Amino acid sequence: MIHFPKWQAITIMLVCLIGIIFSVPNVLGRKFVETLPEWVPHRQVSLGLDLQGGSYLLLEVDLDRAMTEYTDTVLEETRAGLREKQVGVNALAIENAGVSITLRDPAQVSTAKEVVRGIASDASITEPSPGKLVVRPSETAIAARKKQVVDQSVEIVRRRVDETGTKEPSIQRQGDRRIIVELPGYDDPQRMKELLGKTAKLTFHLVEAPGTPGTKLLDSEEANGGKYAVNRRIIVSGENLTDAQPTYADGMPVVSFRFDPTGGRRFGDATQKNVGRLLAIVLDDKVISAPSIREPILGGTGVISGRFTPQTASDLSLLLRAGALPAPLKVLEERTVGPGLGADSIADGTIACLIGYALIALLMIIGYGLFGIFANIALLLNLAFTLAIMAFLGATLTLPGIAGLVLGLAMAVDANVLIFERMREEMRFGRSPFPAVDNAFQRAYVTILDSNVTTLIAAVMLYLFGTGAVRGFAVTLAIGIMISMFTAVTVTRLMVVSWLSWRRPAELPL
Repeated sequence: MIHFPKWQAITIMLVCLIGIIFSVPNVLGRKFVETLPEWVPHRQVSLGLDLQGGSYLLLEVDLDRAMTEYTDTVLEETRAGLREKQVGVNALAIENAGVSITLRDPAQVSTAKEVVRGIASDASITEPSPGKLVVRPSETAIAARKKQVVDQSVEIVRRRVDETGTKEPSIQRQGDRRIIVELPGYDDPQRMKELLGKTAKLTFHLVEAPGTPGTKLLDSEEANGGKYAVNRRIIVSGENLTDAQPTYADGMPVVSFRFDPTGGRRFGDATQKNVGRLLAIVLDDKVISAPSIREPILGGTGVISGRFTPQTASDLSLLLRAGALPAPLKVLEERTVGPGLGADSIADGTIACLIGYALIALLMIIGYGLFGIFANIALLLNLAFTLAIMAFLGATLTLPGIAGLVLGLAMAVDANVLIFERMREEMRFGRSPFPAVDNAFQRAYVTILDSNVTTLIAAVMLYLFGTGAVRGFAVTLAIGIMISMFTAVTVTRLMVVSWLSWRRPAELPL
């Protein structure tokens, strides 16, 4: 263990050099880094909200509304299924979070149950009286639906944020129904609230005469206002959109859209069969416009016109491209962090790190002399490697992350202290320098490995079960611990062994 083959020593030095090169952009300004040649590493550690400033939003998914809409969907699909099977119904309504079905002919109960099972296979079906069925989703189905809604909401929020071009956003799920959105460097929280607060559920319906069965009255956002009686049956929805872009028609901002093949076929069939009728374009239960179908639209494309400004047309296009939320989102908390506060945090954190390192370096030199200098060099490499790996992985550095960085350095110092104290023990036993160093590294390695592994397990648990700042702390701590195994054991050993081979001392300078 005391001897290093030449290839191994060269490999270690190359790894150290690469780590330094990739860490250098982190100490340079972003503007300066952008001016460097392409072959030079450009990646820098992303700064979190508390260091860079920006916007913070805490959102809550309206699961009650989602479950209500789910029940409504089951009701409408049941209505259509019973009609297709020619099952007569006296009453069909929502009752206690379930769907109540009263049949005209109790003899058709088995057929009705078959229809319901095809729509909601995991729902419970009870028959409180002859000819009456009550359908309720099971607890398993409700839990699965709620989880699906929240997961979809997180994904849609991420898409919408990405569409705005925001760099290094942090979007995390908190608890059963909450979503944390952190936008470093974003200075327009009001617009983001508007983008995330809209469900953006786009549907196309035929307009019917008021009072027609199977219709619902919706408010209109057109200039003349009023209400439209629209057919509950959805011709095509935003789920079938493949693209939406802001454009102009007759000098006015509009939104052009394109359907996928399935949506294009449905849209074409509906417009071909209903020439001359009004087609309501509905967004979040409000009619944006209700143009007349003058001719069949068979190309799978169309235009949404309304009372748009260039900004609102652009935002609507963004929302349609990102997809509709499965449930509304409520803004529970909003916070804006100024860039000045973030700069102060960076300055304070940097000063704390420098003071901490200076004190550690001084104590190591006082305590261990030349070997303390070797340990200090290894500490600098540990910091460089940590920054380089965080930049490469795209990890975000937060204020707690700086604390994790300092703790990782402390773990590296602890490893060197264990090794050097073991060397002193070996020297007291009367061993010469080479055997003393060899035994010290071998015997201290097990202790170092145990302490680092236990701390690493704690860091992994913090990352898996923590959120936000806790995760930032866990990331930097875990990276620092893994790197310390390399710098404290391998790099320090290489420097010590190289010095011993060069000087051949009679005793160790400890």
